Amino acid sequence: MLESLIKGFIVGVGASVPLGPLGVLCVQKTLSKGRNSGFITGLGAAISDTFFAGIAVMGLAYIQHFVNSYESYVLLIGGLVVMLIGVKVFFTNPIKQIRMPKGSSKKHLTDFLYALAMTITNPGSAFLILGMFAFVGLEINSGSAGRIISATLGGVFLGASFWWYVLSTSISAFRNRFRLRQLFMINRISGIIIMALGLISFFDGLWQMISPYILLW
Repeated sequence: MLESLIKGFIVGVGASVPLGPLGVLCVQKTLSKGRNSGFITGLGAAISDTFFAGIAVMGLAYIQHFVNSYESYVLLIGGLVVMLIGVKVFFTNPIKQIRMPKGSSKKHLTDFLYALAMTITNPGSAFLILGMFAFVGLEINSGSAGRIISATLGGVFLGASFWWYVLSTSISAFRNRFRLRQLFMINRISGIIIMALGLISFFDGLWQMISPYILLW
């Protein structure tokens, strides 16, 4: 049980550390809205990672086959989602965000849903978690499968949540050093980076869809 929890924790941290579009969004939310918004953004990703981990644990071969079969569609849709969130970040006024009432449940829910959408439509998350499970060498015995799976998924969620808390807390420590003009610039840069990553995913998926037809000409 403890070994499965530790292995799950390692997978959760390992799947969260690479700073893709979600990492950029977490940094942007922390700087413009505070640590809680950054951390809740990360929790959306933590839940998505736990979902992928659950599917991976219960059917490694199936999830890999599914992602391989529909990778182009997932990349296409996921790229669009990430691009739209990037546009939203680009045009968001950080001053308005700072002046919003602290602890607003509406803004926290929005941050959470953004992160959930970005992670759940990213096939890279599934591949990364599959690779992490292969790295830690998870073994499931038929006699205690339920407890091992529960402990592993609990570890994944704790590991991912731990990383996003550390990141949002670290960024928050420097938040007061930024002026409003710098926050505007950070919003613009964050939005452009997220849109660019979304475009890469979108065109990757589009190329995978049309390349077989192009090669036939």
